[in-house]
Amino acid sequence: MKKILFSCLIIISLMLTGCGSYNEKDILKDFEKRIENSKSYYLEGEMQVINNQDVYKYDVKVSYQEKDFFRISLKNQANNHEQIILKNDDGVYVLTPSLNKSFKFQSEWPYNNSQVYLLQSILMDIKEDDDREFEETDNYYVFTAKVNYPNNRRLCKQVVYLDKKLNVKEIHVLNENNNPEIKMIFKEIDMKAVFDSKHFSLTENMKTAIVDEQVSPVMKIEDVIFPMFVPENTHLTSQDVIAKTNGERVILTFGGEKPFVLIEETVSVKEEFTIIPTHGEPELLVDTIGVVSDNSVSWNSNGMGYYIASEDLTKEELIQVARSISNIPVMK
Repeated sequence: MKKILFSCLIIISLMLTGCGSYNEKDILKDFEKRIENSKSYYLEGEMQVINNQDVYKYDVKVSYQEKDFFRISLKNQANNHEQIILKNDDGVYVLTPSLNKSFKFQSEWPYNNSQVYLLQSILMDIKEDDDREFEETDNYYVFTAKVNYPNNRRLCKQVVYLDKKLNVKEIHVLNENNNPEIKMIFKEIDMKAVFDSKHFSLTENMKTAIVDEQVSPVMKIEDVIFPMFVPENTHLTSQDVIAKTNGERVILTFGGEKPFVLIEETVSVKEEFTIIPTHGEPELLVDTIGVVSDNSVSWNSNGMGYYIASEDLTKEELIQVARSISNIPVMK
């Protein structure tokens, strides 16, 4: 009887030990296998971009297929402005269906910086941080790791919440004060998604895009928008209005220690689909995706086009000026 009791105690002890052996290393290894073994996936969720007291909300849809095919739809909930980031064999594109045009990039996107809505990027950030933190709660495995946002140095780490089936549920990207500036909440995950041959085609995406945003032709700029952020000892020196064939252009010149030029102009829908080759990288500003190079930032928002150029501002300062300009309502 004693032998039987002793044997039972050993078995129970082994079972308890086994239950507690699923640790951080094992979880990360299985999470990595889950992503790398998936030949395709589809995600849906909501992304919140927090800019001071304002919150910009996006409906996000992500499609991935092996051989590095990506399609990310970002629709701003405030004005239904949708842009599509597309990566296929031909390159990287940012499509703006409401204006019937697309920017084409020669870019290493999405692997040149962190991407809050791509599983590969999330995994890479966790793996590359040897000082990452790990915590297990009743519902989640929680990883805290450094991030790589070269154009926004305030963003220093992200908190990744995995459920017990190793699905990503939430990500909070934090600044140096541990305040969230980006939140990504995943609502649907399909790790065995199937896409047809046209899903990652540039022309097919433009043909099938449903344009919910109404871009009314604007001929005159009624209200000039000034940036809320201007570098120290820099100020507005001139404001010029120039007539265009189909509208107006305003040129704001800032002088001082860090001079720059800000152009605001009316834009119109292209009659034929137009591809615009560009030098730079796609960058989520606040309410839209812009084009960022070493000396300039350009973007479209709410029927207006914007362009900032400077030889004296750093790339991060250019983006900071751009992010301080907004002409759409926000959600509190």
